[in-house]
Amino acid sequence: MPGFSTVAPWLNRTGFYGPVTATLDWCEANYQFTPYIAEMANSISNLYTIVVSFIGYLSVVKQSLPNRYALGYLGVALVGIGSFLFHATLLYEAQLADELPMIYVASMSVFIAFDDEPGYGIKSQRSKSLIAVLLTFDVLFTWSYYLYRNPVYHQVVFAMIIFVITGRLTYLLRWSDAAKRIPDKTKREIGKLFGTGASLFAFGFFIWNMDNIFCDFLILRKLSIGWPFAFLLEGHSWWHVFTGAGTYYKLAGIQYATLCIKDDPVSYKVGWDYGLPYIQRVRAIRKD
Repeated sequence: MPGFSTVAPWLNRTGFYGPVTATLDWCEANYQFTPYIAEMANSISNLYTIVVSFIGYLSVVKQSLPNRYALGYLGVALVGIGSFLFHATLLYEAQLADELPMIYVASMSVFIAFDDEPGYGIKSQRSKSLIAVLLTFDVLFTWSYYLYRNPVYHQVVFAMIIFVITGRLTYLLRWSDAAKRIPDKTKREIGKLFGTGASLFAFGFFIWNMDNIFCDFLILRKLSIGWPFAFLLEGHSWWHVFTGAGTYYKLAGIQYATLCIKDDPVSYKVGWDYGLPYIQRVRAIRKD
C-alpha cells in the first residue's frame, strides 16, 4: 500500500477510529491535522463529486426527465459520500461504502443503456429481466468481494462494466435501428459528452497511478513546500475531482443517447449551467 513508511513515517498517526483496517492506504499522511479525519485532502476532495452530482440531479428534476436519471446522479453522490467516509476513517467497512456503490451505480447505467424500448416504466419482460440479472450480479459481486478482499478485483470488474456500457452506446448510435432516427449532429454531441467523460476519467486514473508510483518523491516535495499548498500534490484527491467530472459527463452522454433512442431526438438538446452540460427537454416527453 502506498504511504509514508519509507520516507516520513512520523507523519502517520493513529486517530480516533483506531488502526487502519482498509485494504488500501494512500500517499497522504494519516491524521496529520486532526484525529477525526485520516486523510484530509482525499476526504474533502469528494465534496466536488457530491456537489456536481446534486447539480445533475436538480437538472433532471427541473427538466421533468425520467426518475432513472435522477437516481443515477444520486447514486454517484452516494459514492462520493462513501469515499469521504473511507478516506476519513480508513476502515474496511467504510471502504465497502465507497467501492460497492460504484458497482451498483455502474450496474444501473447498464440497465439504462440496455433498456432501449419505448417508454420508461418497468412493464416489459425485457426490463424486468434486465433488473433481475443486474440485481443478481450485484448480490454475487458483493458476496465474492466480501470473501476475496482484493481491490484489484473490484477495479477490474468496474472497468469491465464501463467497457460494456461504452460498447452498448457505440452499438446504439451506429448500428441499431433507432440510430437512423438520430441526427448526425446529435450523435456527435453524445459522443463528445461521453468521450469527454471517459477522457477525464482516464486522466484521473493516470494521476492516481503517478501518485502511487512516485509517492516517496511527492512526500519530499510536500515537506519542502509545506501546507496548505502541498495539498495540490495529493494525486488521489485529483483522481476524485477528475472522476467526479468524468462521471458527470458520461452520465449526461448516456442520458442524452437513451432519451433519443427511447423518444423523439428533436425533443432534447444540450444546455449549460454552472459550467456543466445538462440535457434540456424542449418537447413533452413520451410517458407510455
